[in-house]
Amino acid sequence: MASKAKTGAASSPFAGHNPFLESVNAYFDKAAAIMDHPKGLLDQIRACNSVYYMQFPVRIKGGIQVIQAWRAEHSHHKLPTKGGIRYAMTVDQEEVQALAALMTYKCAVVDVPFGGGKGGIRIDPKQYTTEELERITRRYTVELIKKNFIGPAVDVPAPDYGTGPREMSWIADTYQSMVKDDINALGCVTGKPVGQGGVRGRTAATGRGLFFSVREAVNDPKLMKKLKMTTGLSDKRVIVQGFGNVGYHAAKFLQEGGATIVGIIEWDGAVVNPKGIDVESLKAHHAKKGSITGFAGAKTIKEGNSVLEHDCEILVPAALESQIHKGNAPKIKAKIIAEGANGPITSEAEPILLKKGILVMPDMFVNAGGVVVSYFEWLKNLSHVRFGRMDKRFDEGSSLRIIETVERLTGKSLTLAERAVIARGADEEDLVNSGLEDTMIMSYHAIMEHFNGNPRVKDMRTAAFVNSIDKIAQSYATLGIFP
Repeated sequence: MASKAKTGAASSPFAGHNPFLESVNAYFDKAAAIMDHPKGLLDQIRACNSVYYMQFPVRIKGGIQVIQAWRAEHSHHKLPTKGGIRYAMTVDQEEVQALAALMTYKCAVVDVPFGGGKGGIRIDPKQYTTEELERITRRYTVELIKKNFIGPAVDVPAPDYGTGPREMSWIADTYQSMVKDDINALGCVTGKPVGQGGVRGRTAATGRGLFFSVREAVNDPKLMKKLKMTTGLSDKRVIVQGFGNVGYHAAKFLQEGGATIVGIIEWDGAVVNPKGIDVESLKAHHAKKGSITGFAGAKTIKEGNSVLEHDCEILVPAALESQIHKGNAPKIKAKIIAEGANGPITSEAEPILLKKGILVMPDMFVNAGGVVVSYFEWLKNLSHVRFGRMDKRFDEGSSLRIIETVERLTGKSLTLAERAVIARGADEEDLVNSGLEDTMIMSYHAIMEHFNGNPRVKDMRTAAFVNSIDKIAQSYATLGIFP
């Protein structure tokens, strides 16, 4: 069974009421209400262009299981569309549409030339063997190929909750085997292993991007004065919800930047230590025990989400959506919330937080590091050359010639180790991280121009949406569809 329909069509019978979609649309409407674009244009930007719902049979444990899955392409103002694929029992059509919409706005905020997309398969991956997951992933990919919902110029998936480089490698291999004449076939998906066309720096990208965005905010004197905080990370206590890829790397980079990680929350409990938690030691404990609970360097709290309400300067929800809601929002004590997950704050909770004077740094900016580096991976796949391959040695040679000239003029010589550090040319990961840092810094200041310069904009999320909607509207104007 397969269908491709406009958003206005009836939803899949398997889609339930999803507050996340309501939240995304409410945030959009709040920004749109203070903008001067034509209603028809705003309606088009808000609408999800295409949704593909599918059911397909897969042989599981000696029998046949019918798998339910979706792929949504929210906006085609830029091509390809871009967005992850998640494996979870919570997946439904409205969730996929909400995530696809968020990807559209996110890509625009960080100037990545993609429309938004998202996919999902309703399974619990922990209940399947590796071989069964491979069958499901490959069959899903075949369904997408048959309906033209995947391709380097069409729609480019990436990892999300429950998926990773392994699943992306299966998708790439399946696409290459079926679309044999596409020289750019590896660009059909990002988040691949480096040996299969992936890019160095992708794994840590979302957490690193979060760090860059938070660092830029706490080093903003005007913003810190407004929040009655000192600049810098050195006196900031941080609580992170989620210790997966995003949460771990966010905690790691924030700690390396000078912040104190006082709490980490996971699905089965939390660990807290007012004096600080060593992130790498906790990572080693988690790898050995399969849980952060019982860590010797901190106190374990069984009701993990209660730690969201503990004292801290910065709270990083990096787990799933709707974690901060009207029930717990009044108890939040953080001064800054940096959304590492997609939609961790409901639209009902946000006004409560804003009224308390909390700065909410929105997901569509803060966790955009993943799509920024996915963009770099896609460019690498289309160009068929590794970043740094053509200029690394040239740059090293130029630097060495400068060093030799300085040594000759001053009569002083550097050690071999000093020469190596100064003359080192940038490799792929250096260039990727540099591009990510520049993107997050430039995007922060573009958002803050709206936040500080428009009296109708009262919060950072609305500023980000205004920035995003303006850019998308300009794309439609360029196409000649709207004036």
